[in-house]
Amino acid sequence: MTHSSSSALANLGEFGLISRITAGVSPNGNVITGIGDDAAVTALSAGMQLLTSTDMLLEGVHFRRVWHDPYLLGRKSLAVSISDIAAMGGIPRWALLSLALSSDLPLDFIDDFMRGFLAMASENQVSLIGGDTCSSRSGVAISVTIMGEQYPDLIVRRAGAMPDDDIWVTGTLGDAALGLKLADDVGFGFTPSTEISIQNQGSPHTDSSPAGVEGGMQPLLSRLLDPNPRVLVGLALAEAGVATSMIDVSDGIVADYGHIAEQSGVGGRIFLEDLPLSRSFRSYTASFPAIPYQMALSGGEDYELCFTADRSNREKIVDCVEKCGIAVTRIGIVTSFSGVTVVKPDGTPYSFQTEGFNHFT
Repeated sequence: MTHSSSSALANLGEFGLISRITAGVSPNGNVITGIGDDAAVTALSAGMQLLTSTDMLLEGVHFRRVWHDPYLLGRKSLAVSISDIAAMGGIPRWALLSLALSSDLPLDFIDDFMRGFLAMASENQVSLIGGDTCSSRSGVAISVTIMGEQYPDLIVRRAGAMPDDDIWVTGTLGDAALGLKLADDVGFGFTPSTEISIQNQGSPHTDSSPAGVEGGMQPLLSRLLDPNPRVLVGLALAEAGVATSMIDVSDGIVADYGHIAEQSGVGGRIFLEDLPLSRSFRSYTASFPAIPYQMALSGGEDYELCFTADRSNREKIVDCVEKCGIAVTRIGIVTSFSGVTVVKPDGTPYSFQTEGFNHFT
């Protein structure tokens, strides 16, 4: 995408920017007072409690403009926050968006970003109700606060896993991490939005892309650039009352299940051979047998749901999740002793380089 310097943000000004950002916003019925006042006013559904989470995406840390198309970046900026609500079995409702932007940023970048952001909002019935803007001297910074709601007895927390519960994960693992490696290695000389179709990814287990490089790359890049929050799955599990704990996989399955284990006062054993890997992932890593497991265990940004459940609910869980069009896999068991171990098919421990992404290590 080519941007014209004559249409830079500096020519618009802060209030013109705010008007441009909010032009396509359509509040839903839960919004009493939306954008334009000192604070938004919303109404919770009767008997429900408020769920709130916040995420930041920083240029050079979470994305690179050279290969992350602004439309897809807008979608992802909201999707990763919606995923937090999904991980608690909640219903996403409202979002606040704050942007730090350089004055020479092209306006078409902002327009495309907002189109993507509002498209993701519309797909998940989320209303943008406010935010903030400021100048930046060190790249684009995006902060999203998401709010949702749910009945108190349906909210699923990280605490609650019990010894001998099964450990489950939706979809597949490692695709986004491999997509990032490909993006960095290839150094995209093209615009991702023209090469990657925007589609509901459904079940990654049904990946039908050709095994060749061009065909196989698309679903991996899509998982990185355009993640799909598992809202319907989270709601279905909450309403069925089968998940004893749940978390979204943003930093790697070992690290994120580790949060469940810590909060629940338990441990876990993950079975290496049961990790769900997509066809595209397998085709790219076939010549490097150690890589799939490292990426599947420690790669971040899958935004799948990891949850635990009593083993008596296995058939109910498969039926519940697959009705949402998503595959689900049992990958381990909750243990009574602390620590998370990964076990090879012969029963011996598998050692891996890192548990998952950490901003400060």
